[in-house]
Amino acid sequence: MNWQKNRYKTLGVALVFALFLQIDPAMAQVNPSELAYDTDVSRRGTAAGAMLEIGVGARAEALGGAFVAVADDPSALYWNPAGITNIPAISLQATKTDWFVDTQFHAVDLVIPIRAVSSALGFHLAMLDYGTNPVRTTFRPEGTGEYYTANDFVAGLYWAMGITDRVSVGLGAKYFQQSIWHVQGSTIGVDLAILFETPIKGLKLGGALSNLGPEFGLSGRDLTRIADIDGRKDEYFNNDNVAIHLATEKYPLPLLFRFGIAYELMFNEKNSLLFASNFNSPSDDVETVDLGFEAKLLNVAYLRAGYRSLFADYAADGLTLGAGLRYKILGAAVISVDYSWTDWSILSYVNRFTIGISGYY
Repeated sequence: MNWQKNRYKTLGVALVFALFLQIDPAMAQVNPSELAYDTDVSRRGTAAGAMLEIGVGARAEALGGAFVAVADDPSALYWNPAGITNIPAISLQATKTDWFVDTQFHAVDLVIPIRAVSSALGFHLAMLDYGTNPVRTTFRPEGTGEYYTANDFVAGLYWAMGITDRVSVGLGAKYFQQSIWHVQGSTIGVDLAILFETPIKGLKLGGALSNLGPEFGLSGRDLTRIADIDGRKDEYFNNDNVAIHLATEKYPLPLLFRFGIAYELMFNEKNSLLFASNFNSPSDDVETVDLGFEAKLLNVAYLRAGYRSLFADYAADGLTLGAGLRYKILGAAVISVDYSWTDWSILSYVNRFTIGISGYY
């Protein structure tokens, strides 16, 4: 009986093997393309220091951010520092931005012309304040009674020089710091820029490379934890309170190249129309185009409109609107007040207010 069972098993194995040999080898092969997934991966969220991408100046933002080739007020330190050579007198500007989720973004820009050498110095300060929040833990989700703060801070020093009567260049170095309670990190970034006033009256071209620098990471005592390294909780003499330090990854700053074009159509000395556009190529997002428009009335009132992030596959921001006033004080100084509104669709909207003062010229 055993030999009969073995015979049947042998015949079964031989039959299965014979059927296997009859299979078309082409059917047994797997086409690698059939295993591939169609993906559309962008670079969004791949850089640190997102605060460095928040625009400065209500006027610039009302123009949809299309300010690289305009760059004629102190906010040029953010958009295109080469433009500060066209500011004829000492100018100071402060911007307040109501950012998302009750956070506040503030910026101060100062430009000091040095006419003797066709140059200018600029100082830029900006802070994104996340406010004060309660400390919560797993065992005390309602709060421990402690509070923590968080903020991003940047301080920059800029220098610009006119190479010719039509071409100027700018160079800046900025210190960036991010703090979250007892954890913080910092790095240095560099900005490079150029501005060209073409022979065509009213037409300007500009380019800027921002945030060129080393990678950024965080460290601090809040990254220290107590852990059971080997997990032997029931073993005798086991030490389950070993201090460990959590290591964080380092990420690059958001490198941003922008090219701009602007054209001002002058009707007379007090009335004009300005058209501007930017092409943006960031390291942490897709390429986009910004458009802006400004009407100057009697050299006193300004009406502005723009649109951000054109041609992006998805963008939360879009339409921008704004207005401004310019006052002369006793022939000695000029006061400017600007406002901008930016539509952020599902994120609601953002208001910006800028006030500036400059020597009369």
